[in-house]
Formats: sequence, C-alpha cells, structure tokens
Amino acid sequence: MSSSVMNNQGKTLTSSIRSARIQSIDMMRGAVMLIMLLDHVRERFFLHMQVSDPMDLSATSWGLFLSRFAAHFCAPVFVFLTGVSAWLYAHPRQGKPRSARAFLLKRGVFLIALEILVINVSWMGSYHTLWLQVIWVIGLCMLTLAALIKLPRLWMALLGLLIVFGHNLLTPIQFQPDEWAYSLWTLLHDRGYLVSEGALKIKVSYPALPWMGVILLGYVAGPLFSQKLNASKLDVSARQQKRLILGAGCLALFALLRGFNLYGETLPWQVGAHVGETLMSVFNLTKYPPSLNFLLVTLGGMFWGLVALERYFSSDGRLERVGYGLSVFGSVPMFFYILHLYLLLLLYTLAKFTFGANHGELFGVNSMGWIWLIAGVLIVALYYPVKRFSEYKKHSTQAWIKYL
Repeated sequence: MSSSVMNNQGKTLTSSIRSARIQSIDMMRGAVMLIMLLDHVRERFFLHMQVSDPMDLSATSWGLFLSRFAAHFCAPVFVFLTGVSAWLYAHPRQGKPRSARAFLLKRGVFLIALEILVINVSWMGSYHTLWLQVIWVIGLCMLTLAALIKLPRLWMALLGLLIVFGHNLLTPIQFQPDEWAYSLWTLLHDRGYLVSEGALKIKVSYPALPWMGVILLGYVAGPLFSQKLNASKLDVSARQQKRLILGAGCLALFALLRGFNLYGETLPWQVGAHVGETLMSVFNLTKYPPSLNFLLVTLGGMFWGLVALERYFSSDGRLERVGYGLSVFGSVPMFFYILHLYLLLLLYTLAKFTFGANHGELFGVNSMGWIWLIAGVLIVALYYPVKRFSEYKKHSTQAWIKYL
C-alpha cells in the first residue's frame, strides 16, 4: 500500500473521529493514558523502589519523581472529563437535551463491576486483596453525579467547589477500625482497609469524596466544550480563552497557597540543598486523597493542555500526526487500560520465570531509563491493536462495545 493511500486513510479516520467526538478530549485522554502506561510499567518493574504518598524525597531520584508527578495528571483528567462527557451526552450537537442519568447509572455500575471482576486480577493474578482504585472511584462518581443530575448548575458548581476546596479541612478527622464511622470515612476520605483480615482483604486506594467534587465541576464546565453545528471560529476562540483563564487561575491559586504554605496540602514544602530539591518539595503533593493543591496544579495544567492540543495537534495543526496518534489511544481508553494491564502481567510473569527474582521476591530493572524504554516499546506495540479496535468500535452496532 502506498504512503499516499495510507495517509488518505488516516485523514479519513481522523475526520470520522472528529465528526463524532471532540478531538482535543480524545487527545488529552490518549496523552494521560500513555503517561499512565509509564507509571504502570514502573509499578511492575521498579516496584522495589517504593514510592510513598507524598514521596520520600530523600530516597527519590529525579527520574522517578518526574515520572510519578506526570502520573498525577491521569486521575484528575479522567474524572473531570467524565463529568464533561456526561454534559455533552445530555446536550448533543443535534436534537434536544436529554437526561444523562441512565447513561451515568449504567456506566457507573459497569465500571465498579469491571474493577472488581476484571481489573483486580490483572494486578496480582489472584484475589487475595480487592483493591478499590481509580476505575472504582470513577464509577462511584458517576453514580453520585446521576443522583445529583437534576440540581441547578449553580448549585452543582457550589457543591463541587465546596468539596474540592473544603475537604482538606477534614484531614484531622480520623476513625479507628472498631468505631462506627470507620468504613464510611475510609470510602470517602481516608485511604485504608475495609477488610484487613481473612481470605479476601478489601482496601480503598482512592477515597471518593474529593473526586465527587471533581466530576461535579467537570459537568458544570461542559458548555466550555460544546460542539454546536453553528459554532463559529469566534465561539471556539472564546471557549478556548475561558479555559486558558481557568488554567491560569488554578495555577496562580496553587502558587499562592503552596508558595506560602497557607492551605491545601498536608506536607509543607521546604528549601532544599539546591533548586532541584526545592522544586521537588514544592510539587510533592498528596494524591490519596487528592489535596486541593494537587487538584489545582493538575486541573490547571489540563485546561492549558486542552487548548494547546486544539491549536497545535488538531487536524490543521503543526503536530497533526502526533495528535492523531493520541486521539487513537484516547478514543478507546477502557480497552487500552485493560489490554495494557494484562500485557504487563504477562510480561512480568515471563520475565520473573526466565530471569528469577533479583530484588527480594520481585523482579525488577535497575534504573528508570529501562522503565522509559519498556514503556516506549509498549506504546509502539499497542498502537496497532488499539487502532483496529477503535475502528471496530466506531462501526459496531453492538451496545456493549460502547462501554470500552
């Protein structure tokens, strides 16, 4: 097949995806999926170098810090854009507005079931611990949004802001396992075990309350991503400008709150021996649950990133090929998520069987350079099957396939 034919087919698929989906959202999802792949390769082959939350900077190299910090963007972007997607579903490009409640309920239950039945096995290959992680919390957030979908947007915005800005005040509240509110508080705010003994342990890795605030704000921000058929270039430019302002506001507030150690983070930053150590301390943020400062810097970067993707990586941008590749990965994020987790489980099992454990009971590589190399090879290897599934999903009439 000639290169011109391949290019034409690529452009045709790009146009098809763009006509049905918002390309910048797919590109952003694709970008964070690839960052997440890097982080999951680290968790497979560099687990002997444990990363705490926040990170222990005395035992963390620059390469490890940067890869982990980049991974911080994944969950906020996905939860926020889930809220945006719900608004877009409720306000289609053509036709009258519709309720997103059934959409959110079905997909929320599906994600929770997927976390329990499929994704947990991909991590350990067994069921000795049930980890309630990011897919679970996205599903729970979708159910929450479904329950609140009839609220006026102003009330929803105020509730989302109250949760995101106020939940750090709840940090001093703690319950012991034998106290009545322990289980509920573990689900909502404090990471820990719901069941710590027995054949099947259950641990909440992603406390849900802050993420509920994020999905509410994503739904409220939906009009900033509207794709009306009669939208002019002026309308698009105005929406981009609003996103730039939102991003600048988030980052400026982060600089104020974090710079003066005022509020929004449990661990104050400290001046290090050199500028690099100081910067790592400033950006060493709490993810479980996500602190206000964590959400400000990640969502602020997301707003700016979305505008950059639209301007420079879209079909008429300078980096169109890169943008197209990102949109392929982002068009079927759940398929990619499940596929890469099971591939990593297979690769790790084969590597440990072949070379044996070289870090205690674990097999691992000795530097982050290997992690980046493995991730790069996997990105190339996964691109074609993901692209084929994206094309299949686009033309499939089967309802279940849309969930992937």
